[in-house]
Amino acid sequence: MANKKNKKLIYGAAVLLVILIAGAIYKGKNREVGEKVQTEKVELRTIKETVEASGKVFPKTEVKISSDVSGEIVELYVNEGDSVVNGQILARVDPEAYDSQVERAAAGVNSAKASLANTRAQVETFTAQKEQTEAQLTNAKDMHRRSEKLYKEGVVSDQDYQSSLSNVRALEANLRAAEANIRSAKESSRGAGFQIKSAQASLKEISTSLKRTTIYATMDGIVSKLNIEKGERVVGTSMMAGTEILRIADLSKMEVQVEVTENDLPRINVKQLVDIELDAYLDRKFKGRIVEIAHTANNLIGDMGNGIVTLTSDQVTNFVVTIDIDPASYKDLVSLGKPYPFRPGMSASVSIFTKTVENVLSVPIQAVNARDREDMEDKPSAKKVNQSYYDEMMEVVFVISDGVKVKLVEVKTGIQDDDYIELLTGDLKNGDEVVVGPYAAVSRKLEDGDDIIIDNDKKEKDEEEE
Repeated sequence: MANKKNKKLIYGAAVLLVILIAGAIYKGKNREVGEKVQTEKVELRTIKETVEASGKVFPKTEVKISSDVSGEIVELYVNEGDSVVNGQILARVDPEAYDSQVERAAAGVNSAKASLANTRAQVETFTAQKEQTEAQLTNAKDMHRRSEKLYKEGVVSDQDYQSSLSNVRALEANLRAAEANIRSAKESSRGAGFQIKSAQASLKEISTSLKRTTIYATMDGIVSKLNIEKGERVVGTSMMAGTEILRIADLSKMEVQVEVTENDLPRINVKQLVDIELDAYLDRKFKGRIVEIAHTANNLIGDMGNGIVTLTSDQVTNFVVTIDIDPASYKDLVSLGKPYPFRPGMSASVSIFTKTVENVLSVPIQAVNARDREDMEDKPSAKKVNQSYYDEMMEVVFVISDGVKVKLVEVKTGIQDDDYIELLTGDLKNGDEVVVGPYAAVSRKLEDGDDIIIDNDKKEKDEEEE
């Protein structure tokens, strides 16, 4: 009985195995053959080529208010965020030290004026002495002429004659000395005049420094940054910028400054339109226009004015591009009670529209793949494509043929946006279906003439999940 039972089990297992094998064979014969792919249509589209860049928001006009004098801030009349007008008093530096310097300089002017008056008095004194000496000399000469006549007649002795002559000569020397004293006094007077001008210039300089202890606004705007507090000390001179006290900005006119690589720079021009996105306003795009493109890379190190430049090859070369934000694109924010919706330093990313083409054949970017032309030379498809733009690499797309196979077609592409790329040449027409995924199939697996299984359900599912 046991043997019969074992035989039945063996027979049953064998029958089950045969059934499973047969089912597997049947399933294998009926299984679809080919690579599962996702597809999309070739269509006429408008493509806008863009350059992406990032940067910061800045006021179009912003001035730094620095101190021209050194001292303690004794008065501070504004806070950060306050509105100010041109000429408004912002702060005061302690003027005490400058008051004493003004007094000292004024005393110096008065002293110089006194010296001038003294030298002028000396000129007058020496002039009077000269006139007196001239009168004495005239009288002495007359007396000497009489003495000389009498001396010749033998009336006057030789001693009297020589005494008269010596008196004339002494007075002539006194006259010359008086003239020299007058010249010296006049030069002293002239020097005193220069001392007065020097003292007056010093007084003017110190007075100007005293005036500069009061800090004024130089434009209308908003105090966008306040760097000091009352009681802090600042340093400054009239020859160079001193301690930055605050900044005043016109927040009604803002701009974005972004860095663009040298590879993208040739495609960028002034007046091109720009879409601007700010981290502070999610899902919102503002409009702008390029107004300035830097002529020098912002990471060029050195003093180009003196010809001293250090070139670094390990850095990306960027150029600053300035973009004006169109007020019309944020007009609604202003009407909602936000007169200044942007703040200096906000992060921004921009899309610069460098070129636009309308109604051109295009395919999704992921449909285009690069293949090595040498690897394709032994394939029939490579002989059918247009080789007028021969290159080491060839751009190809896989077109659906008869719904179950793919045909490799070489193309030449133009500009592209985030999703689609322009087709310049290639054996494609509007409505053709091309393979767009999966990436491994498009980039490596698929070959000309391969069988495929279209599975766009997976594509739609992936798009819904995104």
